[in-house]
Amino acid sequence: MGLTIGVDIGGTKIAAGVVDEEGSILATCKVPTPGTPEGVIDAIADAVRTVSEGFEVEAVGIGAAGYVDDKRATVLFAPNINWRHEALKDKVEQRVGLPVVVENDANAAAWGEYRFGAGQGHDDVICITLGTGLGGGIIIGNKLRRGRFGVAAEFGHIRVVPDGLQCGCGSQGCWEQYASGRALVRYARQRAQATPENAEILLGLGDGTPEGIQGKHISDAARQGDPVAIDSFRELARWAGAGLADLASLFDPSAFIVGGGVSDEGDLVLEPIRKSFRRWLVGSQWRPHAQVLAAQLGGKAGLVGAADLARQG
Repeated sequence: MGLTIGVDIGGTKIAAGVVDEEGSILATCKVPTPGTPEGVIDAIADAVRTVSEGFEVEAVGIGAAGYVDDKRATVLFAPNINWRHEALKDKVEQRVGLPVVVENDANAAAWGEYRFGAGQGHDDVICITLGTGLGGGIIIGNKLRRGRFGVAAEFGHIRVVPDGLQCGCGSQGCWEQYASGRALVRYARQRAQATPENAEILLGLGDGTPEGIQGKHISDAARQGDPVAIDSFRELARWAGAGLADLASLFDPSAFIVGGGVSDEGDLVLEPIRKSFRRWLVGSQWRPHAQVLAAQLGGKAGLVGAADLARQG
C-alpha cells in the first residue's frame, strides 16, 4: 500500500497528514476540534478530504484518546469527546469513501516511534508518554499488543500508591498522578509554597505566587538553575523510573521510549529517569538493562503511527 492519511484528534485541533511508506509527511491540514461528538466526525472527514487533494490515498488511520475495541472500529469510551460506543470507523468511511482504521492515540504514537523514530532496530519496545497524563504502548515481537479487548497499555492507571491521590479515572493512586505534567506542576507549587526562598526564579517567571506556576515556568526555571524546579523534575523522574522498572519485570523490553511534552526537556528529566530505573529494577546488578530513550518524532508520532497502522490494514 502506498500513501495513507493519519489523523490525530487533539483537545483543540484535529491534524491530518498524508504519509508515505518511509514515514514522511507530504501534506498536512489542521481544523479546530468541534464541541460535539458528531461535529468531531464531520471535522475529521473534512480534514481528510482537504489534505488528500492531489494525492492517491488508499486508507485512513485515526488516533483517538480513549478505549478502542479489538476490531479497531469503535471508540468504547473517550472522556474528552463524550464518545460512548461510537462507531467511528463506519461513520468516517461513509463520509470519505476510504478504508479506516481506528487506534488509541498512545498506541498510534508508540507505533510511529517504533517504525520511524527511536524504536528502530528494536523488536521489543515499551513506550510511555509523559504529557498532561500518562499513556503508553506495547510492541513485543514487532507487533503492537492491544490485549484481548483492545484496551491494553493504559499504564497511567496502574495503581502505584494504595489509597493514594484521587485520579480523574475514579481510582486512587494511579501512576499518572505521580509521573505526568500535571504531577510536575503540583510538585513545583507545593515546594514553592514550602520554601519560596529556593524558588525565586520559578516564582518570578509566573505571577509571584505558587498557584501561578505553570509547566513552561518549571522548564525555564530548571534550565536557569532554580532548586525547586530541578527538584520537581527529579521527583517526577523518581516515579517515572520506578514505574519503568515494574514494566521491565512484566515485559522485559530492549528499550523504553519516553515521549510526551515532559520528555522535551531531554537529559534534564531523562537522566534522572534512567537513574531511578536502575535503582528500582529488580536484580539490577545481575541482568541486562533496557535502554531508556527519548522519543524522536515529537508531536508527529501519533499522526505518522496512525497512518502506518492504516497501511498495515
